[in-house]
Amino acid sequence: MKSPRFGLWTLAFFFSAVTCDSMSLASERPNFVFVIADDCTYRDIGCYGGQAHTPNIDRLTSEGMRFTQCFQAAPMCSPTRHNIYTGLYPVKSGAYPNHTYAKPGTKSVVHHLKPLGYRIALSGKRHIAPAEVFPFENLPAKANNPNFALIDRFMAECKRSDTPFCLFACSNEPHSPWNKGDASRYDADEIELPPYFVDTPETRQNMVNYLAEITYYDDQVGQCLSLLDKHELADDTLVIVVSEQGSSFPFAKWTCYDTGLQSAFIARWPGKIKSGTICDALIEYVDLLPTYIDLAGGTVPNVLDGKSLRPVLLGESNTHKEYVFGEMTTRGIINGSEHFGIRSVRSKQFKYIWNFTPETTFRNACTKSSVFQSWREKATTDADAADKVRRYEHRPGEELYDITKDPFEWTNLADDPAYAKVKTELRRQLTDWMQANGDKGQQTELEAEHHQTKALRAKRKKVNPARAKNKG
Repeated sequence: MKSPRFGLWTLAFFFSAVTCDSMSLASERPNFVFVIADDCTYRDIGCYGGQAHTPNIDRLTSEGMRFTQCFQAAPMCSPTRHNIYTGLYPVKSGAYPNHTYAKPGTKSVVHHLKPLGYRIALSGKRHIAPAEVFPFENLPAKANNPNFALIDRFMAECKRSDTPFCLFACSNEPHSPWNKGDASRYDADEIELPPYFVDTPETRQNMVNYLAEITYYDDQVGQCLSLLDKHELADDTLVIVVSEQGSSFPFAKWTCYDTGLQSAFIARWPGKIKSGTICDALIEYVDLLPTYIDLAGGTVPNVLDGKSLRPVLLGESNTHKEYVFGEMTTRGIINGSEHFGIRSVRSKQFKYIWNFTPETTFRNACTKSSVFQSWREKATTDADAADKVRRYEHRPGEELYDITKDPFEWTNLADDPAYAKVKTELRRQLTDWMQANGDKGQQTELEAEHHQTKALRAKRKKVNPARAKNKG
């Protein structure tokens, strides 16, 4: 018969081991720093093969993991940021048009991480509502950009109190107008334009100014990294840097092409993420919140649409999702078409796009820009320019592209019988996703204005009272 003393000693040892293990797990909880650009085409960043001078982002890539297939669910600022902070797809949260707000009662990253002992702060561009859904610790922006003096103080406080933190440093660059940074670094005559651009002097000069603002954003990334070093927090912090949706040049922002939806995504976590790695897994912005909750030691709620990137970040898996999805509505945007709803689904090889109203001319702020006007002017005498202007403003009902052979999505295979099965399967995946999110297609598009902020609706009513009256 075992002695009672032996049993008590064993029990004490067991609980001591559990307690120590729990303390060890708690001490390993990382800080989170998330740095996001504003309207930056991922292809234009240096480490993604772009022409922009981005030494800080490039260095971060050498110290961490660069994702080659990260996507967001909407190619516009406001629904994208709601998507990140809530872990929900745009239509499900209600935040799917631009200048939007989440449904009352929606929980955000603050509600999920604060009970786990984190301080959660945001500095820079917000573009989210309502306040009760996003009760961030506010570090007031400086000209709609991160306030690094306040971020410095925030990090110092967290370091001093040994409190884990989650910081969102939200840039307003390179959002137009492109008037920051040193444009003299770039030569308008020497830069290369994407093949889907029309080559005009106006396009080249704007491209130079835009590239200069990407370098300006890169400096902001560098300031964040320097502050982590200053407070000796780098080794305990998961840093993620992203580019958001594509630029406001044609065929990017406001579209569901890869140039609109695909994003740079670079992650560094010393000692956890292997340096200099490249990951081709399909991931989405909606995966960020589940990742943070998981790494912070919490339980990821089933209501969230994403899934934790932990296995991918730690090198335990090189796959994550089979499909990624996108949605776009022009309703309520500046110079937007009355309604031009777009939905998309993408696998590693194919992209399927569904345009609800192909008979409608596609319009947005871009089609009023000086760049697009220069394209129109050249189109009067140049067949290539005319084709690109037509392609941008007039879309077929369905588009299908083999991304591996046609990365700029220029050869539409939707009517090719050889790809009928591919199209049918992707269409099924897309409609299943829409149904799961409560997306009723054109009806959801027509209801988009009811999901925008009251201030914007009031402004629109003042500008066009007859239309507002007709809409009831």
